[in-house]
Amino acid sequence: MQYYEDIEVGETQEFGEYTVTKEEILEFAERYDPQPFHTDEEAAEESAFGELVASGWHTASICMRLLVDGSIQDQASMGARGVDELRWNQPVRPGDTLSVRTEVVDKRVSESDPKRGYVDSRLEGINQHDEVVISWVGLGMVERRTPDA
Repeated sequence: MQYYEDIEVGETQEFGEYTVTKEEILEFAERYDPQPFHTDEEAAEESAFGELVASGWHTASICMRLLVDGSIQDQASMGARGVDELRWNQPVRPGDTLSVRTEVVDKRVSESDPKRGYVDSRLEGINQHDEVVISWVGLGMVERRTPDA
């Protein structure tokens, strides 16, 4: 288990691989983000994207799953305070394969609860062409191994 004390600012990780299908783009969009360029191939061809693309929220969800499977499941995570700087940099298309790159950009002990520390990490979701498709700074909370130290 990785605790707050085990995490270093500047630490980087790369992990995960997930190929996005047309069917799941349509299914997610129909349920949560029913804009025509996410739900209708013909309408998408007439959009600024020129083809069907995944919802940004779908992309964020995929990257969150990769993050949990690749890093958070082995961490004494206590959840998050939110995200900053969320950006959808490139559209995600059917057949794109996504992975995640993270860098710890800041950490500090909570002033209100010495049992936890705050760990801020920049996440980049990247496609098979090494293009950043999404990015954000996660404002994580991680349990401290030694709260009195």
